[in-house]
Amino acid sequence: MVAALALVAALLPADAEPAAARTTASLAEYAQGSGAPTVSQAEVMPHLRALQRITDRNGGNRAHGTRGYAQSVAYVRHALERVGFRTQLRHFSHADADGYNLIADWPGGDPQHVLLTGAHLDSVPAGPGINDNGSGSAAVLAAALKVAESRLKPARHLRFAWWGAEEAGLIGSAHYVQSLSPSDHKAIDLYLNLDQAGSKNTRQWFVVNDAQHGESAGFQAFQAWFAALGLATFDVGVGGSDHEPFGIAGIPSSGLSTGISDCIHNACDTLANVDPPTPPPQYIADWMMRQKSWDGTVEALRLGYLAVRVDRGAGPKLFDRVGICSSTCRARVRAYIVFQPT
Repeated sequence: MVAALALVAALLPADAEPAAARTTASLAEYAQGSGAPTVSQAEVMPHLRALQRITDRNGGNRAHGTRGYAQSVAYVRHALERVGFRTQLRHFSHADADGYNLIADWPGGDPQHVLLTGAHLDSVPAGPGINDNGSGSAAVLAAALKVAESRLKPARHLRFAWWGAEEAGLIGSAHYVQSLSPSDHKAIDLYLNLDQAGSKNTRQWFVVNDAQHGESAGFQAFQAWFAALGLATFDVGVGGSDHEPFGIAGIPSSGLSTGISDCIHNACDTLANVDPPTPPPQYIADWMMRQKSWDGTVEALRLGYLAVRVDRGAGPKLFDRVGICSSTCRARVRAYIVFQPT
């Protein structure tokens, strides 16, 4: 799933025309018209394979405070710096262990108008986390590298982030948001989060929106695309990923996820149990437009700490779970689940 709207230009064009108004029947045409580069599966998968190798060398996980996480950060940082990104590590402490967020800035663009795309790089201690969230991390990295390859010169400043300790309770992203100066806080036009981009045999996408502050421009763009494709959407409350600290802090936020599979947070969350992440918007354009087969029922999935099941012809059924997303945060953050209409 390509993250970044490296594509960022596709979501927030530099002109004054609202993104939601630029509806088109083809997301690929939309991205092409915006000048946004495209990212293929072939450009994402090498990074997923690298994260699997790192996991295999380090006891089967890349959790907060471990060598596996440190080596994951080093891998991503090296890939970025060799193509011209400015990187920095933001240190934090949690549970008596050092944690790090990796921040990468592409030179140029208006520093008062920042587009930030991120994904958590850590796994749970119980498994390698190749879908959750190696897939999102690899997609963000592939998008960032495509920006460099294309020598993209957008009007806005592009920033990419890989968060630590998400699995411990959104610790890294919350630390980043809390450490922002008032001017840096104000400068972020949109945060886009990618979490679990490679769920196997997925039949849906979650698109997260900050409901507290209206529909963000990024969310509006996705909504316009879905409408152009004739795809139904349902509004569901959701939290529990790194978009949440941004939304609660008043920073416009959105996000994409395929939901989770049976292997999430387990030892089987390996390269063998993911589908190759394909970047949105390219994924949505290519996959939905070709009308791949649907089995009539969208499998039960859980994003954050809500479970959602959608059956063809029926509305969403929500099942609350005890977790880090309080009723307050669920009131502030919402998501749409999108599926093939009957």
